[in-house]
Amino acid sequence: MKAKTILITSFLLCAAISWAQEMEKSWMLGPFLRPEGAKPIIQKNLESTFKDPITGKTVFWESMATFNPAALVKDGQIHVLYRAEEKLGEKEIGGHTSRIGLATSNDGITYITGKRPVFYPDEDPQKSNEFPGGTEDPRIVETEEGLYVLTYTQWNRKVPRLAVATSHNLVEWKKHGPVFKAHKNEKYLDQETKSGAIVTQLKNGKPIAAKINGKYWMYYGVPHIWLAYSQDLINWTPVETYEGNLAPVLSPRPGYFDSWLVEAGPPPLLTKDGIVVLYNAGNSQNIGVAELGNRVYTGGQALFDAKEPWKLLDRTTSPFIQPELPFEKSGQYADGTTFLEGLVLFKGYWYLYYGTADSMVGVTLAKE
Repeated sequence: MKAKTILITSFLLCAAISWAQEMEKSWMLGPFLRPEGAKPIIQKNLESTFKDPITGKTVFWESMATFNPAALVKDGQIHVLYRAEEKLGEKEIGGHTSRIGLATSNDGITYITGKRPVFYPDEDPQKSNEFPGGTEDPRIVETEEGLYVLTYTQWNRKVPRLAVATSHNLVEWKKHGPVFKAHKNEKYLDQETKSGAIVTQLKNGKPIAAKINGKYWMYYGVPHIWLAYSQDLINWTPVETYEGNLAPVLSPRPGYFDSWLVEAGPPPLLTKDGIVVLYNAGNSQNIGVAELGNRVYTGGQALFDAKEPWKLLDRTTSPFIQPELPFEKSGQYADGTTFLEGLVLFKGYWYLYYGTADSMVGVTLAKE
């Protein structure tokens, strides 16, 4: 199949980029800097088509937007799984149909996108959860055994549900359904859940799903970030209070850049200092940072205890990334977003992938 190639112009990784920027906290990942002449690495395509298995119609599956990417390294390549929206008239945000496409890069500069989506609503047991809104906002981790675990949002235009799927090749997937379906007689099945980021740690130069106290852990949710644990990465148990209510582990703060909401970003990283959580932050201009603007999405970092993942140790007071470039502040979401979802280590650099204004995919880099 013919693929499209997108090039970042003047992509300078070493000498021309200054990495002397000081970080706000010593435990943070970064500093992350945009490439020289940064441009979107993935954009909508008005020509790519796909025969939808539910309607039987040929659709332009990425004609509206391509954004909110997950990422990992496989076989020496970066693989970016991105949300692609099919344009359905002039509907508002949330009114189109989303599927997940796959782009690959050998060098972190040039990205080749496939002609078909690799993950989408189908005639399967998850159809009622995923159609007609689609499959949205992926995050992905790899296990020590080489299994790929995808968390994503099922959107049937009624209730968004955080769900999980697994694959051995990133193309053929097994859907396991909502992550909390087995918990307390489906207590949370019809409550809004999304944005699941599973904790990882570096092994042989790759972030791998990490066990802490014999369990996998996942930060998830919006407008607060909550926490869940699992033995198998499929069935998850949310961390609750003694009274049986969800216990937020990170919340919005009046007076700061994250005054409106916080939302889990890419898979967190277990480091010598603790668990570093990169999160998306929404600003409420009237009670937050006035100069940022209203409802602008920026990025923050938080540090949690390595043995007690619910215990917040520290967090940033300012965003480490925010919309600055024209393509980050124009599109479906005109207020601007740098919405973080993918993080990989590739050839000595951290690549942080983000969605821009609900419309395109961007990337920023940091030395390991």
